[in-house]
Amino acid sequence: MPDSEPIGLVAVTYSPGPALAGLLDSLPAATGRTVLTVLADNGSTDGSVESAAKRPNVRLLRTGANLGYGGAANRGVAALDPAITWVLVVNPDVQFGPGSIDELIAGAQRYPRAGALGPLITTPDGLVYPSARELPSIFTGAGHAVLGWVWPKNPWTRRYRRDAENPVEREAGWLSGSCLFLRRAAFDEVHGFDPNYFMYFEDVDLGDRLGRAGWSNVYCPAATVVHQGGHATERDPSAMAQAHHVSAYRYLSGRYPGWWRAPLRLALRGALAARSFVSARSNKVAGGASLPQRRAR
Repeated sequence: MPDSEPIGLVAVTYSPGPALAGLLDSLPAATGRTVLTVLADNGSTDGSVESAAKRPNVRLLRTGANLGYGGAANRGVAALDPAITWVLVVNPDVQFGPGSIDELIAGAQRYPRAGALGPLITTPDGLVYPSARELPSIFTGAGHAVLGWVWPKNPWTRRYRRDAENPVEREAGWLSGSCLFLRRAAFDEVHGFDPNYFMYFEDVDLGDRLGRAGWSNVYCPAATVVHQGGHATERDPSAMAQAHHVSAYRYLSGRYPGWWRAPLRLALRGALAARSFVSARSNKVAGGASLPQRRAR
């Protein structure tokens, strides 16, 4: 990747407020390269995207509807100059740490078959978010969903999140969509995010399809970002809980096809519907497994 080559960045926005300015302000310290930014906007009304679009190298792209995360991200990537070979897809409430984008570029050079790379992600108070996970199965997913909220250290959650391990550079099943560094050729080869996922699991599905296509998902904890999180959930927690469970069913049921697996899919649908019902009425269940008390060094 030539030193002069710019990087694309797509932020999916929906009235992001002052967080968007924080994202853009963090870019100069994250890399010496030019970052060409597209705001794929799903219908903001707070004026934040119009203000941000006045900055150099920032373009506002109105999607015309609330397409969800993956659908809007696809639009944003398609709007970038075809010559751009690497693209960051990020939530607008992410802030890049110093040198973090350059660390992701260095990771890409170490892994020539990396289709996606992800940084170490922390909460604003410094807790490490388990952002590089194994692909879920019905069985590990069931153990995590049923027990995670009451027993965060259960073996299914630990196997799925790998949150008991020290953060080291490694391949993963999938990486958090809140901050993804994508090889555009790989992203285009698998046709980007599946727009049928409105929210949640679009990153799991992308990681799965990249792996099936022969690309790898690489965790690069030398790159660090802070993710505030929770904006969409705070607006309508009940709707977000429902969307999460609908997306979980779409992903998991699609991995167990065939008429002979119909009883398994039916059981999965019932279990997720029951958990969605409880989640809408219990913040503790909706919150899932608490984060381990691990802080970035």
